Amino acid sequence: MVNPILRKGAEEARNQLPDLLEAAEKGRSTIITRHGRPVAALVSIKAYGAAVRQQPLMPVAGSGHGLWGKNSTRTLRKLRDEWSR
Repeated sequence: MVNPILRKGAEEARNQLPDLLEAAEKGRSTIITRHGRPVAALVSIKAYGAAVRQQPLMPVAGSGHGLWGKNSTRTLRKLRDEWSR
């Protein structure tokens, strides 16, 4: 069973920091918000380490060749025009 992620306002998180740290040690994450907007995450160091570990990008280098057609600039410009409608 996966624990739901807690959401706490900045002031509430400050007041409950010892409890939130204990929850993080047990693997429970907390999203900290400011005025209802997520601004930070309190996670266990194990989860943090897994999140920041990035795979090398060299194996995918060049794999998108031709993805946007022969003239990628024109294709992207057309897409931007569609999105701005």
